[in-house]
Amino acid sequence: MKRAVLWLCAALFALGGAEAQPRSDPAELGFSATGLMVLDARLQARIDNGDFPGAVLLVARRGHIAHLSALGALREDGPEMPQDAIFRIYSMTKPITSAAAMMLVEEGRLNLEAPVHDYLPSFRNMRVVSAAGEEESRRPMTVLDLLRHTSGLTYELYGEGPARAALAAENMEGGALSNSEVADTLARLPLEHHPGEVWEYGRSTDLLGALIETVEGRMLGEVLGARIFAPLGMKDTGFGPVGPADRHRLAEANADDMNIGAYPMFDPEKPRAFQSGGGGLVSTAHDYARFAQMLMNGGELDGVRLLSPASVEMMTTNQLDAEIGPGSGDIPRPGVGFGLGFSVRTGETGAPAIGSIGEYWWAGATGTYFWADPEEELFVIFLMQAPSQRNAIPTLLHGLVYGAMGE
Repeated sequence: MKRAVLWLCAALFALGGAEAQPRSDPAELGFSATGLMVLDARLQARIDNGDFPGAVLLVARRGHIAHLSALGALREDGPEMPQDAIFRIYSMTKPITSAAAMMLVEEGRLNLEAPVHDYLPSFRNMRVVSAAGEEESRRPMTVLDLLRHTSGLTYELYGEGPARAALAAENMEGGALSNSEVADTLARLPLEHHPGEVWEYGRSTDLLGALIETVEGRMLGEVLGARIFAPLGMKDTGFGPVGPADRHRLAEANADDMNIGAYPMFDPEKPRAFQSGGGGLVSTAHDYARFAQMLMNGGELDGVRLLSPASVEMMTTNQLDAEIGPGSGDIPRPGVGFGLGFSVRTGETGAPAIGSIGEYWWAGATGTYFWADPEEELFVIFLMQAPSQRNAIPTLLHGLVYGAMGE
């Protein structure tokens, strides 16, 4: 087995948050001091080139922080980047929402095999649209489909097609719709694929967030705050808005890099009705490291257990069978599958970067990125705000981090 809100109220913040992990001498954790200097220097060169204002990088191994660097500035011509800078993490929200769903599965309150319409009746009798026209879906979407992105839902942010055009007309990225209103909207729109047939990156985890609200009877931010953020000491993670006292820690993109496709990045200082389970959180490197270490420990951190080792194993193991094809993205492909909230490396060939079989990862649209390598007892968190650079950094980071190991 692998080794694995709302912004919380002022009283909870007053409790303070725990450090991510204890820090140790990098050499004792198998890292070369020279290699880590090269790692920072390569990232700083990208900053000096104007690719992004700054970044925070955290490298942990064997439960200890081996390297933590804050590089560049919070924003163009702004103050130096602090280690506790707050970032929009966009789709790095998805693993957290998926973990909350699996907690409900363990409690018998959510059934992976159940149709979504058992919880949200408006999702009965969905239709699928293509250039050839509309037809009834061949089977209902299930809770498992939402967790592994085989629901038939898509995103309007990228690509073209009638389902995407219908979704784009609803302007969900504007943030004015609540999670239940988002679910109602998705229910009346056509799917892009028949459920269970294609892996398609889309609003599955947003719908999962609305489903969690229905089961719990409270808003998603409250669920995540009470069940994950508070127990793990993730004091700077939430759906916002970020208050005046923390404004000085907000990271921003360059002025010419503030859009994700045709959509502007959301303003973390403004309240939004949409608590997007797929992409609405802000967080810090220290906070996300608490979540990552919990996963690496098989669902437990500092005596607090959120998930069983079996659930973490399932989440971080490929759940796509041979009959599921790729949609507009590149999953599944040789060497890469998808679990429940994460991409998963399944083989040596076809994987995107240096690493180990069994590693898992996910990223955010503004350039945030996380991966965990259970074989090496390693995880890495990289946070920046630069939508245009989000595809350029992950492979670079893998090479540099593994290149710094081996002492």
